[in-house]
Amino acid sequence: MIVDLPSTTTAQINSKLLHVRELGGATTLGRVLTLVIVTDDGERTEDAIDAANDASREHPCRVIVVARGAKRAAARLDAQIRVGGDAGASEVIVLRLYGALADEGASCVIPMLLPDAPVVAWWPFEAPAKPAEDPIGRLAQRRITDSATDKNPIKALEVRQRYYSDGDTDLAWTRLTLWRAVLAASMDLPPFEKVTAAAVTGEGDSPSTDLLAGWLAHTLRVPVKRVKATDGEGIVSVVLERKSGSIELTRPDGKVGTLTQPGQPARRVALQRREVRDCLAEELRRLDPDEIYEDTLKGLTKIVRARASARTRPAPERAAEAPAADPKPSAARAHQVSQSKAKTGDAAKAKATPRRATTTRAKAKASS
Repeated sequence: MIVDLPSTTTAQINSKLLHVRELGGATTLGRVLTLVIVTDDGERTEDAIDAANDASREHPCRVIVVARGAKRAAARLDAQIRVGGDAGASEVIVLRLYGALADEGASCVIPMLLPDAPVVAWWPFEAPAKPAEDPIGRLAQRRITDSATDKNPIKALEVRQRYYSDGDTDLAWTRLTLWRAVLAASMDLPPFEKVTAAAVTGEGDSPSTDLLAGWLAHTLRVPVKRVKATDGEGIVSVVLERKSGSIELTRPDGKVGTLTQPGQPARRVALQRREVRDCLAEELRRLDPDEIYEDTLKGLTKIVRARASARTRPAPERAAEAPAADPKPSAARAHQVSQSKAKTGDAAKAKATPRRATTTRAKAKASS
């Protein structure tokens, strides 16, 4: 069910919400939190709502969407209430703010918050430089951003590092969960050796690649190179160097990865690029500060930028396709070759000498 309320007030929205709930037969609430989505009004707003609806099936919540409209328009609040099949396992309240109200999102959100329930703020696209100091960010225990959707993802990640506050997190970090799990599991197999160096290859504008390199730098305390890939999507490969050989995890197609390490057969692992709804659902599972993410941001200053690389396939495939190098001849083999050449020359001289003698006798007969 969708109910539109043009040019309304927060009091009218709450009253209508109670009425709609009674019509639907829902007299009690089972919401575990309030999710506030902050974005500009437009086509992308629906994408964020769809992701929140999918995540609400794991975390029933009230979703409040603050969609900022044109600031030059007259001050106006248009609302829309979605319940039932149009809201997943949640109830969605869309607040479209125009004119002077576009900067007063927090004032419009406060009357809609669930009592005694935690608040999570999510900026699916452009986010403020200091989320914790944003008016809506102050209301939330957790603040979720997504630097990958920013116009300059790497610059946005640097801003997150500079102004980090407890409770901040980024979906670019959440997308690394599978990569971190596979790499950690690979270290549990023999030989149990210390990693001496590491390299992470990915797209130049991939914040997840930078975060993975920062995580390795802080966790392993070794030099980590961040290499820009010339092909592939997102993170392309990770190499952990050890004395017995390197552990290499590659994902050239963005779907399936290949893990290779000394003494073990090559294994294929699921490393598909994660959807926003999956990342959002994972972040809503915890409301306490993410210390590992904080340490990873500190590790960004330790990574070394390297030159671009086009290597995206695992080592066994590259070795199989590479032409075999000619083996260097040994000393005995070289001696045999020289003797063979000498014998061939002597035989040629022996054949040439009778021919000259025969020619001389023929000339003598002719003269006689």
